Amino acid sequence: MKFVDEATIRVEAGKGGNGALSFRREKFVPLGGPDGGDGGNGGSVYFVGCDDLNTLADFRHTRVFRAESGQKGMGKDCTGRSGEDLPIPVPLGTRITDAGTGEIIGELTRDGERLLVARGGKKGLGNTRFKSSVNRAPRKTTLGTPGEVRELALELQVLADVGLLGLPNAGKSTFLRAVSDARPKVADYPFTTLYPHLGVVRVGEHRSFVVADIPGLIEGAAEGAGLGIQFLRHLARTRILLHLVDMAPYDPGADPAAGVRAIEAELRKFSPELAARERWLVLNKMDLIPADERAPCVTALIKALAWNGPVYRISAIDGEGCKELTTALMRRLEELKKQPEETEPQMNADERR
Repeated sequence: MKFVDEATIRVEAGKGGNGALSFRREKFVPLGGPDGGDGGNGGSVYFVGCDDLNTLADFRHTRVFRAESGQKGMGKDCTGRSGEDLPIPVPLGTRITDAGTGEIIGELTRDGERLLVARGGKKGLGNTRFKSSVNRAPRKTTLGTPGEVRELALELQVLADVGLLGLPNAGKSTFLRAVSDARPKVADYPFTTLYPHLGVVRVGEHRSFVVADIPGLIEGAAEGAGLGIQFLRHLARTRILLHLVDMAPYDPGADPAAGVRAIEAELRKFSPELAARERWLVLNKMDLIPADERAPCVTALIKALAWNGPVYRISAIDGEGCKELTTALMRRLEELKKQPEETEPQMNADERR
């Protein structure tokens, strides 16, 4: 199954124009000599970071990108026009890898940032270049060189401050709707989220952060169950993980503590560094639990997990507790931004696929 956050494309830089073989032939101009001009350089292919894009959906239909070739040289020492460079806009957080060798070419994280991925061919030289005192009528020229051709794998790593974790139907999409203007699909069946969503949470003037909602995980995701763990790489750059727990699951026999432990196990399989990232427990759907049973349920869950991190109780459907949670998140993110940047969790080749 292919998703819009991955794409494989072919890029072809332009060919350099050939040099011209020409001699000046004009009336009343004896011994005009060589006047063949150089060709033009081929255009190169660049990726450009674009803040207005958030998926790689455009690459599902267009798979080949060609830069313009340089024009050949002409007589009268006229140089051929160089080919135009081809800029390809991609979302911020896009990692570009050589599909053949697996080499990471680069990553675009800033708006307007450019990355050269295929260099255009060099121009050919006209015969004017080869004249000398002993060779006044050279017939030598050179051909333009071909541009680079590469098969590239694009992978989008969402740039978000906070990432949402949880089993299907834990209420992640509802929470994202409650705290931001994002409108992910919400329904009463599992896997309504099929690809990552981003939402900007505004806490006050000039105070905001980005939340990423990824498809729900289930036990065995590392072995391919459900949607797998291919979307967990979108959490590689987040500073805080919010682990949403459904405190009132449809299945009466479901154990919230067992669900939390299952997600923790999948995190450790994917990346020990990501599993060690700061994680907050967010107990959702508290409105569905009778008021006199809420405190005992929360206490039992925390005890079963031996949890010693932050715990927040919310009801995403009506926004109860969400403001307190987002305010605390903003305060914590401001603290973390003052600290040195953490090293991004490393992934092996199997995990990148």
